[in-house]
Amino acid sequence: MVRRLWRVPSGQAGSPGCARSRCWSGDNARVSARLAEADYQLVWPRALFKSEAAKLLNQRDLNDWNDRCALLLDDAFVRGIRGGRVEEFAEIGELPYAGPRDGRDAPRSAMTFKQQFLRDLMVNADRLNEDPPPRRPYWSERKTGLRSARALTRDETIREFVDLVHELEMLGYFEKRFGKYCIDDPYGDRPARWVERELGVADLWPLRTDRLVQEHDLFFDVVELLHDTAARPLRHWLHSHGECGWHNELFEIEPGRLAYRWRVNKILDRSEFGYRLAEEGADVGRLVLATDDARSTLVRKLITRDGGGPADQVRHAIELFRARGADRNQKRSAVVALPSSSRSVGTTCWCLPLSRKTVVRSSRSPMASTFVTRMQSRGETTTSSTSTGSSGSTWLQSN
Repeated sequence: MVRRLWRVPSGQAGSPGCARSRCWSGDNARVSARLAEADYQLVWPRALFKSEAAKLLNQRDLNDWNDRCALLLDDAFVRGIRGGRVEEFAEIGELPYAGPRDGRDAPRSAMTFKQQFLRDLMVNADRLNEDPPPRRPYWSERKTGLRSARALTRDETIREFVDLVHELEMLGYFEKRFGKYCIDDPYGDRPARWVERELGVADLWPLRTDRLVQEHDLFFDVVELLHDTAARPLRHWLHSHGECGWHNELFEIEPGRLAYRWRVNKILDRSEFGYRLAEEGADVGRLVLATDDARSTLVRKLITRDGGGPADQVRHAIELFRARGADRNQKRSAVVALPSSSRSVGTTCWCLPLSRKTVVRSSRSPMASTFVTRMQSRGETTTSSTSTGSSGSTWLQSN
């Protein structure tokens, strides 16, 4: 059975004569096509959207539920495109239709139409794009072929980051720390003074691209500082005096930081820097060396594994290895610090982005052979020596 995506009554809610619905039911392809359009692209990970939507649906008795839902939809989806989730949500009638049936009133739904809208978006979240949907090639591309993708230059990366920060500031993600610039209470240079206390650099806020491109270490500091500052607003109210705008309140830190990491990493993953914000572990929110998707997934599983002992040693070794500025000797020390379990060592060695001439100590086991094979499949050659003493260890060195 195909799930109906949502129901949008026109006219006065609850009126039998006006309860005409625009329903997408019975045509799975149409529903998928609509949710794949540009105005329904997420700027959050799907898991975060589903989590925040479920949390809100479990608080349906809130007096300001509709306003909170509109704020969630505005935060979670791409901006700058007319139509889409916010405008369609605003058009939805308030109460579910309850017309006559066999001389009796039909039972009302436990959810309003607006709540059903969010529920059905949550249920169909796997159909939503986390990246811009693919487009058909244009004329010149059909003649000469698609242009090869290129990495963002460092200056372009910083420019996109500054644009993102301005957008998040407008959405209120830094308002918990900085406060609201209000016509009745301008915050002046308070944010700049706070940033100066944290980083020791004056006149850094508001951010300017030309300032950050001159010093990349300062740019990295700002990326990490704003991660720790981000918090998602759950509620806002409109201050109309002097066109002041929305004031945000009731913030949640972890969803805000998760959304910040996701959006910043989308930029960094396309850049020449080779770093991204760690998404788990002791260095969460700190810049670490970027790895391919397979190794990133494996690192995430290892870091979040429970059990103490070897699991704690693995987490510590990964933190040391991917620390920014770690040299070859520090990386070697991190790998040597791994527990002696052949499965832990072999698996973790593969997930770390080994540079050439890095010596890795692994136990003599099938896992070590697997590690060699994986390195060779990536175009790296390895040599192994078994004459490392009585411990029965194998040393792997990329040439």
